Amino acid sequence: MATVQNTYKGKNDTPSKKKRRFTLPSFSIDHRLRVAIGILIQGIACFLCIAFISHFVHGRFDQGVLESVQELGIKNAGKLMHNWLGIVGAMASYYFMFRWLGITAFLIIPPLYLLGAKFTQSRFWKTWSLYRATAFSVFGILWVNVALGYIALLFPTKELFDNLLGGVAFELGILFDSLLGWGTLIFLCTVLLIFIIYYFNITSFRNLFPFIKTSSSKIEPIQKTSPLSTSTQTSNPTNASFSRFLEPEEELKETDDEYKESEEEEIENSKHAYLNEKIYANTSAEVPLSIVDTTVSEEDAPSKFIEENNSTITTNHSALLHENKKDLSTENTLEDYDPKLELSAYHYPTVDLLEVREALKKEVSQEELEQNKDKIVKTLTDFKIGISSIKATIGPTVTLYEIVPEAGVKISKIKNLEDDIALSLAALGIRIIAPIPGKGTIGIEVPNKNREMVPFRDMLLSDKFLKSNMELPIVLGKSISNEAVIVDLARMPHVLIAGATGQGKSVGLNVLLASLIYKKHPSQLKLVLVDPKKVELSLFSHLERHFLAKLPQSEEPIITETKKVVHTLNSLCLEMDLRYELLKQAGTRNIKEYNDKFVKRRLNPEKGHRFLPYIVLVIDEFADMMMTAGKEVEMPIARLAQLARAIGIHLVLATQRPSVNVITGIIKANFPVRISFRVTSKVDSRTILDTGGAEQLVGQGDMLLAMNSSIIRLQCPFLDTHEIEHICDYIGAQRGYESAYMLPAYEEDEDDSRAELDLGDIDPLFEEAARLIVAHQQGSTSLIQRKLKLGYNRAGRLIDQLEAAGIVGPFEGSKAREVLITDERSLEMILRSQQENV
Repeated sequence: MATVQNTYKGKNDTPSKKKRRFTLPSFSIDHRLRVAIGILIQGIACFLCIAFISHFVHGRFDQGVLESVQELGIKNAGKLMHNWLGIVGAMASYYFMFRWLGITAFLIIPPLYLLGAKFTQSRFWKTWSLYRATAFSVFGILWVNVALGYIALLFPTKELFDNLLGGVAFELGILFDSLLGWGTLIFLCTVLLIFIIYYFNITSFRNLFPFIKTSSSKIEPIQKTSPLSTSTQTSNPTNASFSRFLEPEEELKETDDEYKESEEEEIENSKHAYLNEKIYANTSAEVPLSIVDTTVSEEDAPSKFIEENNSTITTNHSALLHENKKDLSTENTLEDYDPKLELSAYHYPTVDLLEVREALKKEVSQEELEQNKDKIVKTLTDFKIGISSIKATIGPTVTLYEIVPEAGVKISKIKNLEDDIALSLAALGIRIIAPIPGKGTIGIEVPNKNREMVPFRDMLLSDKFLKSNMELPIVLGKSISNEAVIVDLARMPHVLIAGATGQGKSVGLNVLLASLIYKKHPSQLKLVLVDPKKVELSLFSHLERHFLAKLPQSEEPIITETKKVVHTLNSLCLEMDLRYELLKQAGTRNIKEYNDKFVKRRLNPEKGHRFLPYIVLVIDEFADMMMTAGKEVEMPIARLAQLARAIGIHLVLATQRPSVNVITGIIKANFPVRISFRVTSKVDSRTILDTGGAEQLVGQGDMLLAMNSSIIRLQCPFLDTHEIEHICDYIGAQRGYESAYMLPAYEEDEDDSRAELDLGDIDPLFEEAARLIVAHQQGSTSLIQRKLKLGYNRAGRLIDQLEAAGIVGPFEGSKAREVLITDERSLEMILRSQQENV
């Protein structure tokens, strides 16, 4: 094969044999291998770019999952990842952006991609300098990290920097602040100016600021007819500076003889062309410049042309301004309102705050299943009931045995054998479902000997909870088929919970509240907590500035007094009326439509419109409220239950004693979803569920859920007290709002109760009862009964008259009324004035 020999020799040329010593390593022997390596590097650069972009969108969701990869395993962790590139993409973006470089991690991608392009010898990237791209990226990473780190120290309250900074920026900012203080700004500006001068080869400040011109003259190069001057032009410093960035690099060499000879010929030719360009550039640079006066006389420019030109410029300029204003107004209109902006740095609680309870999982043995099956079949056979088939479904608490009776067997006959089957199995909590809704079978639920505890942590990590799009998702537990039951409180829309002492009711309330806290932002959810026992919900007081709502005059975030409960309920009714008025003005039907409209900035805040968070009212020991306040509590709860669903107020009522006096017909009719833990009697079960079965539960979180005309047996998740404390402390330690969410102020009319009484019809024992109350300083109806030997009705009327006269205070539930008069002299003045009025 003939070869082309180059006859041109320069001063620094060496023989070709010596040139062959400077070759790439052995892996570049095959041209295909080099192209493959280049494509691989480019693929890595694209992979990192996509991973970094995904980190900005889903990084806060993946952080907790990354920390639990070893516990969850790769398969389970991969299902929970939100990053578009899975665990590897989340891990790469976590270290590069969160732990190390922050936003400057993107500067790694251009030189990395360009390196791959150099390996593949792409013609498009041939003129780009890898050295200059790398230098620009390294300088940019260091300079931006120092600048952002120092600015973040100057403005520590700005949460914007938390999403841009990495660990390197924080450390560099602290280092330079310690070394230079405010001098860091001078250092940054100086270094940036030096880099620009060296990087763009700026030799004068006139080249650095080409827009600076004299008022009456401009600089023009004299045009030459020589073709050399047309080949390259250096009069424009911008082009000259940009051309420095496009200098070609030394091409990679091939070891293949034929390919290398042709490659060397191209390199030599490019050298000649490059040298010639430098010579021609120097020649053109030596051409003298002339200053040309640009002043135009009136004779050279007709007035008509000037007027037309000026009018055209004015018209175009005004049209351009009009378009810009229109575009700006359009952009401002399309910008959505972000309710989370005030607490943009809020971090959702992680599952690491919860205890891992994998060791508590227990399985039902095959031997136990066979024994129970044989006993059930034998018991039914003894009563002459034939069975065609039977199968078992193992749940966390009970095992469901589904039997298909033979033809002609009545269902009622099997249902009446509940006690006999329980006797034969020697087990409590036997429940017969005859028939199972949607199936042609009869179910017999038998408690397991070794019960499985359902950890709340596992429920949070379930796909059903993580991928739910519910407005208010709450975890209820695990069904017999071992499926996580997650429901939307916004659709329920209110819940009634009953259960005897120690059966899991308080744990169920804690699970419900924790579910909402794990899923919602403080701007989207507010809680009103009522705890008459003062100990069940006290841990949630740490969330006052994040999730809690209260009355303006209230000091305690958790409501414990009956009088304050009545005021809070009436305040919620006022809030409900205000929200309905806002929905009416906005032309929407529910809170979701209203908030969507407000976020799109289609509602004017100056007219009273605001973003409406969901409000969840939780009342523990509702029976105590009904006993002490009665109608004062029942009527506002009935109003809220009937009307508050559409405006985002939801009720959760819990009681130990679900009697008809507590759960009245008005309240029960508006609570379609009811949950019952174990109760003491079948009457209580029928009161809460409209059917029996709750008295047969085994306790410790075993519960029945009545929803959509069906009853499901569930095992409530377990959430310990110290876990709740960790969650509340984690959220309480973060920056919150200035105060709790304030409900509308409710002002009670103190003269209403007195106006209803007829002071002209005073009891003859009024004065004696007044002196008795003041002497004992105890406003009690039983005191009047005992001392004056009266019946309850007359003593109650005397108390009402004493309240109307201003001697005792209003009713305060189980507490004695406050005595407003402290001495007999003041009492005599009141009695004298009463006699004069009569």
